[in-house]
Amino acid sequence: MAKGKVQYQCNECGATVAKWGGQCPDCRAWNTLVEIPAELVSAAKSARFKSYQQQPSTVRSLDAIQADVQARIGTGMSELDRVLGGGVVHGSVTLIGGDPGIGKSTLLIQALASLTENGAGTTLYVSGEESPEQISQRARRLDLNLKDLYVLAENQLERIINALAAQHPQVVVIDSIQTVFTETLQSAPGAVGQVRECAAQLVRYAKQTNTAVFLVGHVTKEGAIAGPRVLEHMVDTVLYFEGDSGSRYRVVRAVKNRYGAVNELGVFAMTDKGLREVNNPSAIFLSRHEQPVAGSVVLVTREGTRPLLVEVQALVDPTQLSNPRRVTVGLEQNRLAMLLAVLHRHGGVSSYDQDVFVNVVGGVRISETGADLPVIMAILSSLRNRPLPDKLVTFGEVGLSGEIRPVQNGPERLHEAVKHGFTQAIVPKANCPKSGIEGLDIIPVTQLGQVLDRI
Repeated sequence: MAKGKVQYQCNECGATVAKWGGQCPDCRAWNTLVEIPAELVSAAKSARFKSYQQQPSTVRSLDAIQADVQARIGTGMSELDRVLGGGVVHGSVTLIGGDPGIGKSTLLIQALASLTENGAGTTLYVSGEESPEQISQRARRLDLNLKDLYVLAENQLERIINALAAQHPQVVVIDSIQTVFTETLQSAPGAVGQVRECAAQLVRYAKQTNTAVFLVGHVTKEGAIAGPRVLEHMVDTVLYFEGDSGSRYRVVRAVKNRYGAVNELGVFAMTDKGLREVNNPSAIFLSRHEQPVAGSVVLVTREGTRPLLVEVQALVDPTQLSNPRRVTVGLEQNRLAMLLAVLHRHGGVSSYDQDVFVNVVGGVRISETGADLPVIMAILSSLRNRPLPDKLVTFGEVGLSGEIRPVQNGPERLHEAVKHGFTQAIVPKANCPKSGIEGLDIIPVTQLGQVLDRI
């Protein structure tokens, strides 16, 4: 078929030009022109012109608008439902990204199989990367029920939309959005214009037909989802599938969710039969040592709505370099430099001639400030070569003036520690329950000096 005319639009200022150029002629920004169909530009202009002639939209009070509770579809996988906010919402669009081979396709085909077994309606798996025979072979290896699993090997958007209109599925998986292309654009699949236009058409279809759509996204070498940033703005939920190549455990993290909490965490274990849920992730992130070791402390962090116990390890070693190394895995490196400065100023402990290495066991990334106090305690333990008590947990934020500040949901963290057999806790004074917790010796602290005296 003959391809229609195209124009190029600037991502920065929205100006349109007939030919591509390295620099936008209006705002002078470089590499911001992307391909769009010419008919979309004319349609948008006419729509804007007509909008002035139409009746204005009615202004309504929020109190007069009835808020309907969004109905959800349970996937049958509790960890995935937790990340999604309780299940799949009708008409929602979810984008899931991760490294190659991490298990994105395996997770989604297992979710579709579980949905069909629970009577959630018709599902469809659309693949632009694999043939139906390859998908069938993988599903048989995972021992899935193949009777009600439907698959479509197609990467042209127009044919995909026609198939969806004929099949009327309740849940659709597009694997992957970077392989889908539309005939209205002349660029290759995976280009910025193709990804944006295809995603916009699929989002429009999901909202009009009340169909739940999952989009699989490739990631760049930096770990971000490939394609335009607007892709993450168009969808309702963005999930990142994370995991170490040398570990069997996988983590699904929600970084955006219009229907639930962000930073929610779901933990899975990769087996020869696919992904299996880990209902007690704290047990896998804690490494029980035969005897106490220096530089190790247990942190009670919080991921979404669930408290999580992880082990923080530190190694302090004399350096032979003029600039000591500060290396972190799972933590922000700049925060480590700040904590070392606070430790020197308010604790009298210098590390200008020491290399400092900090690691969070299990490949978990900690972004909250509650890890400040455990990091300092682990560094002191390694520097003095004195192990901390085996049944000790801690959490708390450390301020620049040396104060120990409270964190959110302190009592819930302490109750989680008691469930795993911990008997002692060093926490901010404001996080101590008034009535205490049976079986747990809570040591409240308000200043860094009190922490040094205790350990």
